[in-house]
Amino acid sequence: MVSAVFHSPIEAMPPAQKSAPLAAPKPAQEPAPVVAKPAPRAPRDSSGLWLRVLPPVLGIALLILVWELVAIRSTTGFPTPLATWQQAVQVFSDPFYSKGPNDQGVGWNVLSSLRRVALGFGLAALVGIPAGFAIGRFEFLSRMFNPLISLLRPVSPLAWLPIGLLIFKGANPAAIWTIFICSIWPMIINTAVGVQRVPSDYMNVARVLNLSEWKIFTKILFPAVLPYMLTGVRLAVGTAWLVIVAAEMLTGGVGIGFWVWDEWNNLNVANIIIAIFVIGIVGLVLEFALVKVATAFTFEEVKS
Repeated sequence: MVSAVFHSPIEAMPPAQKSAPLAAPKPAQEPAPVVAKPAPRAPRDSSGLWLRVLPPVLGIALLILVWELVAIRSTTGFPTPLATWQQAVQVFSDPFYSKGPNDQGVGWNVLSSLRRVALGFGLAALVGIPAGFAIGRFEFLSRMFNPLISLLRPVSPLAWLPIGLLIFKGANPAAIWTIFICSIWPMIINTAVGVQRVPSDYMNVARVLNLSEWKIFTKILFPAVLPYMLTGVRLAVGTAWLVIVAAEMLTGGVGIGFWVWDEWNNLNVANIIIAIFVIGIVGLVLEFALVKVATAFTFEEVKS
């Protein structure tokens, strides 16, 4: 019989490989972490800064240049920008002096005008905004008051002043009345337009859910009408600040309008120019404050 002889794999290996120890397999090396290189900084675009700064500076420079040319060619003693600046430094060195009811600093005059504007404008808001909601909400009231608003809105503010003097028997309440009657129209009209532009689907849903009138106002109308309402408030504040200057010129007392008229009687043209700048700056501050309020409480489209 032929017997089969089996050899193990180790015995079949060459002698060199038999003596060599078995090497453990090398572990796989982890790839080196890839460190992201910082992106190169984009060069700062200074064109936007120049577009924001340069045009206003050029506009102010053009105004001063025209002012200087008018002052040079004037034969009536029109003050130059430098003379007006020197007078402004003197005026604002003590803006809150008081030497009697008709001789007070520009600070007291501005505060008195702002107080009248606040009273007249506040009363107009208390009446005009609810009236705008009612006129926009109910068609009967809209048809009833639209002719009256169209008739009274174009009337000049100074035409209302004698009515106020006749009714209230005083210059201060007459000025507040004039501010009230001229400030109320923008708030009524813009609020009513905002209510009328509420999508009909919203009102249909409210009708299906059988919501009360108070729920309709608080949950649907007020959030949707708020941008229109604040636009009317901004227009009303601008109108009120314009009206108070003209009203105080005629009624007298303490106020920026009276200060302008009193300086004209004294032939102090430099102070009149200072008052013009003060009126413009205060109006700009009021407008800026209301824009900030609008951007804080309204939707994105109002922020533009």
